[in-house]
Amino acid sequence: MRETIVIFDLGGVLINLNVNRCMHAFEALMGEQNMRAVLGMDKHGEGVKAVSIATKQLMADFERGIIKPDAFIAQVLRFCRPGTTAEQVLDAWMSMLADLPKERLDIVDRVRAKGHKVYLLSNGNDLHFDFINKTYQLAPHFDALFLSQKMHMAKPEQEIYHTVNTQISSDISKKTNVLFVDDIAANREAAEKAVGWTTFPNLESLISYLDL
Repeated sequence: MRETIVIFDLGGVLINLNVNRCMHAFEALMGEQNMRAVLGMDKHGEGVKAVSIATKQLMADFERGIIKPDAFIAQVLRFCRPGTTAEQVLDAWMSMLADLPKERLDIVDRVRAKGHKVYLLSNGNDLHFDFINKTYQLAPHFDALFLSQKMHMAKPEQEIYHTVNTQISSDISKKTNVLFVDDIAANREAAEKAVGWTTFPNLESLISYLDL
């Protein structure tokens, strides 16, 4: 039987996100124009083009762990209405997280119980991940965690896939099938092109492939 490694994305695959709720929360703190400019999304969670280089860099730096949570919150506060507090910004940011259904972690555990190595590869930030890990005890379900804020690189940059491949190289042989689940098409396409992983858009397609 061909050896299999499964790499899971976090947001949108394991944990549900409520981007709409987060955008509305920030709109209340800074107005729609600033919210669109700072976060690069409109209040429906759709990407927008009118994002300044400075604010786009802010989000990218936070995702890559180049700036820490306190500095991120302080920078966002600059765009908020007078009187807005750091706690309000934090609450708005954390409102993006919804829930992580137990049955999704059960799928990770079932894959692992079959003898397959399982990894997490996520674009995120320390505020979101620390909360998720503490709330759901995420880390013990995986053989290793690959996080953009720790690696200082992010999907869909090809470098991150090559780095992960190198890190898990001891588990890879010519017979190894590396499977990658990510809900964003650009991330899947980059993984296929960079390192030849077999990709899936959701857990259901992975379950069908593995016949779990």
